[in-house]
Amino acid sequence: MRIVLGSGSPRRRELLEREGLEFEVVPSRAEECHEAGIELGRLCEINAEAKALEVAGRERGAWVIGADTLVGIDGEPLGKPADLAAARAMLARLAGRSHEVCTGVCVVAPDGAREVFHERTVVTFRAFDDAVIGSYLDRVDPLDKAGSYGIQEHGGMLVESIDGPFDNVVGLPVAAVLARLGACGPRGIG
Repeated sequence: MRIVLGSGSPRRRELLEREGLEFEVVPSRAEECHEAGIELGRLCEINAEAKALEVAGRERGAWVIGADTLVGIDGEPLGKPADLAAARAMLARLAGRSHEVCTGVCVVAPDGAREVFHERTVVTFRAFDDAVIGSYLDRVDPLDKAGSYGIQEHGGMLVESIDGPFDNVVGLPVAAVLARLGACGPRGIG
């Protein structure tokens, strides 16, 4: 069975490769929704489903995995920053506080059936100042990361604790994805 990751995220690719999954990468061209009025879990699911369905329309006969990760704080979704100034502002807003990281996932079967779900992880940041933010941004490119940070890239500079799946914060709740694929029947899982 063909499995396609409908994402250009190198982090998602690495997470699946570590599990020995054989798959192809076909980035989705779907537009993401970032409406603050939609509950975070549902918003991530909407985006993941749109991404997966767009790729499934081009990659017929394959199992397609679509995903979307957002950071939520004060009832507002934080996606990827537009520029370094926005990244600085996001990190300053998260400093010394807990926030939620939510990844929505959609698995589309070759017959078009799909399962949509999300995972949540609570991340608590240390209290830090502009100097720490500057030092972090000197080491990490925040522009392709929800909330302007990557927990796997110098995350110890920012993160005090996490409650929930670590890989969910990286960008894909791998155990949940593999469980769905296994239950649905595709082979190629190592």
